[in-house]
Amino acid sequence: MFLLVRAVTYSTLFIGFVLIFLPARVLSSSGLVSPSAIGLPQSVGVFLGAAGAAIAVSCIVTFVRVGKGTPAPFDPPRRLAVRGPYRFVRNPMYLGAALAMSGAALFYRSFALLVYVAVFLLVMHLFVMAYEEPTLRRTFGEDYKAYCNRVGRWWPKSERDRTADSR
Repeated sequence: MFLLVRAVTYSTLFIGFVLIFLPARVLSSSGLVSPSAIGLPQSVGVFLGAAGAAIAVSCIVTFVRVGKGTPAPFDPPRRLAVRGPYRFVRNPMYLGAALAMSGAALFYRSFALLVYVAVFLLVMHLFVMAYEEPTLRRTFGEDYKAYCNRVGRWWPKSERDRTADSR
């Protein structure tokens, strides 16, 4: 139960700051306000936002249930989490967050927020390359290497890609 509390606390702080507070600042500084009418872009934006949020929440649950840890770098999973959304890509939480923010960008028709999403993905990519992957290689060794051969970092691997990587 304490593990769940830690995961929810960290996730709430991260989501609150990076995915709500900062994007709200981007929107307000660009002068955008809520749309006066709900049209197709807003409806699609809500759908994308909900899908992205569902992916991110599923990742948090997977970290707690399978990995026995949290998404926080200072309180990471104790087991390699390769189930749930992690079966398809190695970084689904960041992709879910980006999808949710892209939905907000579409909802508000905000190019500035879309730029924020691109910067977020670039920063996450650099973080993954410089910290996460080296740490996971040291922590989980051959299991992580085999996982990397099966599953793409940002995009699902085809069967052909997996076969070529295993050579």
